[in-house]
Amino acid sequence: MRRLLLNIWQDFWFLFYPKICDACGQSLRQQETILCTSCLVKLPRTGFHKDKESELAQVFWGRIPIEYITSLMHFVKGSKYRKLIHKLKYQKRPDIGVFLGKELGSELYSSGLFDDLDYIVPVPLHPDRYKTRGYNQAEKIGEGMNETLKVPMDAENFYRAVATTTQTKKGRFDRWENVAEVFQVKDESLFENKHILLIDDVITTGATIEACAQRLLKVKGVKVSIASLGFASAG
Repeated sequence: MRRLLLNIWQDFWFLFYPKICDACGQSLRQQETILCTSCLVKLPRTGFHKDKESELAQVFWGRIPIEYITSLMHFVKGSKYRKLIHKLKYQKRPDIGVFLGKELGSELYSSGLFDDLDYIVPVPLHPDRYKTRGYNQAEKIGEGMNETLKVPMDAENFYRAVATTTQTKKGRFDRWENVAEVFQVKDESLFENKHILLIDDVITTGATIEACAQRLLKVKGVKVSIASLGFASAG
């Protein structure tokens, strides 16, 4: 009886306060969250987790040694899915990061290439930016990935020591100058001889990820893999 009453109440609630898909704006069914089934199926997945020589991997060739790298989806201008990242970062929607983190984690788990990970490490925000936003979007992605990969996340040992200006509308060289040498490790012994999965929301030129990886790779025996929700290719 209690379950029946709960279902009736939920039906009543959704009738007057329907949840909508964050991509297309259509009403969600009770069992759906964030994205409707249609939008989830049509998510512009990259498939990079299956390809060690993907377009994304080639961005970093000759720049930093990476074990594996992938992005969940193509980040295309004008796409209805692009608004998901905007909501995550600027509209107080950390739940979107957790949801998409689970999707990304499921892909990595199915590939079998990321089985020896020791830590999930989000690209850090400076404390001032964290205070303004209220959370680190990369950390929320990591929370979702942790649920599917069962790999511990460390969001404390790797930190941003210097505040930088926004990367939006900067070219590759300017982005690199903006983030070079701003990341630090509190206790290197914690990461020694570990395989770290570095995660971020979107990779464009790769300057931020490269700066993070360069610092982490200074730790003895560290291996770095990379994963992001989106990849904005030059093409």
